[in-house]
Amino acid sequence: MSKLKIAVVGGGNIGSSLAFDCALRGHDVVVIEKDALSCQRSRESIGETASYAPLFSPLAKGKPPEMILQNIIWSQDLQAVADCEFVVENITENIALKQALYTRMAEFIAPCAVLAANTSCIPITKLGSFHRVPSQVIGVHFMNPVYLKPTVEVIIGLTTSEQTQKRCLEILALLGKTAVVVKDGPGFVSNRISHLFMNEAAFTVQEGLAQPADVDAIFKGCFGHKMGPLETADLIGIDTVVNSLDVLYQMFQDSKYRVCPLMQTMVDAGRLGRKTGQGFYTY
Repeated sequence: MSKLKIAVVGGGNIGSSLAFDCALRGHDVVVIEKDALSCQRSRESIGETASYAPLFSPLAKGKPPEMILQNIIWSQDLQAVADCEFVVENITENIALKQALYTRMAEFIAPCAVLAANTSCIPITKLGSFHRVPSQVIGVHFMNPVYLKPTVEVIIGLTTSEQTQKRCLEILALLGKTAVVVKDGPGFVSNRISHLFMNEAAFTVQEGLAQPADVDAIFKGCFGHKMGPLETADLIGIDTVVNSLDVLYQMFQDSKYRVCPLMQTMVDAGRLGRKTGQGFYTY
C-alpha cells in the first residue's frame, strides 16, 4: 500500500475522526489547528477514539493507541500543508472564515496536491473561487465516525479538473473508501436531505408531539436506521446543523430550510450534543 502524507486542517469532531482513520491505515497525518488548546482537544479526542475503536473495527484490533497516534503530529503552522498530497479542510461552516483560510493556504499548498473541502453545505465552486488554483479544489464529504463509514460523497465543482478528480479517487481508494460522485450544489445530496430530516425531527419535539427518544425509536425500529435523526444531530453537533441550515436557507432562499427555534435555543445555551455532554440527550 502506498503511504500518503495527509493534512487535516481543523481537528474538530469530523477532522479528528478523519485523522484517526488515516493514521489507523498507516498514513502520515498532520492535524493543523488554530491554537494550542485546539491541538490538545484534538489529541484527547483521537486518543479516546483509539482506545475504544477496537471494539467496533476489525482494522483497529490488536493496534495499541500509541501505535496509531505515532502517525499523527499536531501543528499551528499552516505551512505544514506544503509537503502533503491530500489536504482536507474541516473548519467551521462559515464562508468568511473559509475564504480567509483558502487564501492563506494558496501560499503553501503544493501544485500537485488535492485540496478536499469537507464542507457540510457550501458549494465547492464557491470555495474553489477563494483558492489561487480553483481546479485543485474538490468536495469530499466524510461521514462520522470516519473509520466506520466506508462510503464518501465526492462533489465535483464547476472548476474542478479531471486530474484532481482522478487523483482524489485514487487517494480515497488507498483510504479504503468507496466514492459516490455527485455534482455541485448547496448541501449536495446527503446534507440537503439529512438536515431537513433532523430539522423537522426537532420541530416535532418542539411542538410536543414526541420526546427525542421516541422520535429516534420510530426511525430505528420502523425504518431500520442505525441512528435516529436527533441522535445524529447530537453526533454532528447542533451548532453545525444550525450553521448548515443557515447556509442552505441563504443559498436557496426557501423557507423549508428555516432553523427550528428549539435548535437555535440549544446552541445559545451551549447544548451542542455529544461534544458538550448535553444536546437532545445527556452524555
